[in-house]
Amino acid sequence: MQDDGKNRISVEIYGHQYRLSGKASVTHMRMVAGYVDDRMNEIAKGNHRLDTAKIAVLTAVNIADEYIRLQQEYQELLRLLQEDAAEANE
Repeated sequence: MQDDGKNRISVEIYGHQYRLSGKASVTHMRMVAGYVDDRMNEIAKGNHRLDTAKIAVLTAVNIADEYIRLQQEYQELLRLLQEDAAEANE
């Protein structure tokens, strides 16, 4: 941990070294980097002709899709919980 309260680590994503820094734990940053690396390798396996930039964009699109779907599921779960709470109060 540095003086500014940020953790700094080196990670490898799709064969390239990156320096990450942030307030998240080192374990969390490694997990995020590992997830991105895994997803890029998955996409590359199915698309041998794509260059690294295109693989990165497709990975970002796939991760954004997952994120938005999870947000929608979370909102639906909150709505159902609120409905249940309202019914319980009646």
